[in-house]
Amino acid sequence: MAILHSAPRYAPFDGVKDTLAVALGDLVIEAKEEHGEVVLLVARDSIESVLRTLRDEHEYQQLMEIAGADYPQRLDRFEVVYCLLSLTRNHRLIVKVRTDEATPVPTVTTLWPVAGWLEREVYDMYGVLFAGNPDLRRILTDYGFQGHPFRKDFPLTGYVELRYSEEDQRVVYEPVRLAQDLRQFDFMSPWEGADYVLPGDEKAAQAAAPAPVATPKDTPTPKHTGAGASANKEATKTTGDGA
Repeated sequence: MAILHSAPRYAPFDGVKDTLAVALGDLVIEAKEEHGEVVLLVARDSIESVLRTLRDEHEYQQLMEIAGADYPQRLDRFEVVYCLLSLTRNHRLIVKVRTDEATPVPTVTTLWPVAGWLEREVYDMYGVLFAGNPDLRRILTDYGFQGHPFRKDFPLTGYVELRYSEEDQRVVYEPVRLAQDLRQFDFMSPWEGADYVLPGDEKAAQAAAPAPVATPKDTPTPKHTGAGASANKEATKTTGDGA
């Protein structure tokens, strides 16, 4: 018998999308239900006003996270995603805005002070600017880091690597040098063999090819294999220990 938990993970949000879309009016560009949550795409310059309305009039008290996403094929390539939680209604809500590399998004530190660190994470990873953030600087990468590692066009190997130098007695940065090309893979089956000489094989002695067999042998009848009635009779004999 299935056992239902007395406290469901989330309360039903029937009608929430339409209610919020009407309350926010022209500030909502798109409203939809996706992956079991309500998602609102709103005007970038109105994000502070939208979140204030959701907090004060619709009981979305907590800002749980600010995340980013990169879509390089779009004119406004970045999405800034605000994850809200209503403790009183047991609802979660996703609010998104779009921007590019140069256009800042208004800060929401006026609503939730914790947004200061969350906006710094999005700035560090994606390079999204936040107008009004009192301390917009990197928070996850090191001092002097180049680029923004969550952008789709950021190289997987990065630009620099660090190591501890025994000579300098400190951590030093150096340009990335790959010992081998990581993108040259051989997908040929090892049982079929490669069409080229593998490293080290050139040192092996070339064994002489075996001489061809003059007359191929086969086993056309049981007498050539040792099978038959006599072999079966011999197989039925028991050993001396009675086994």
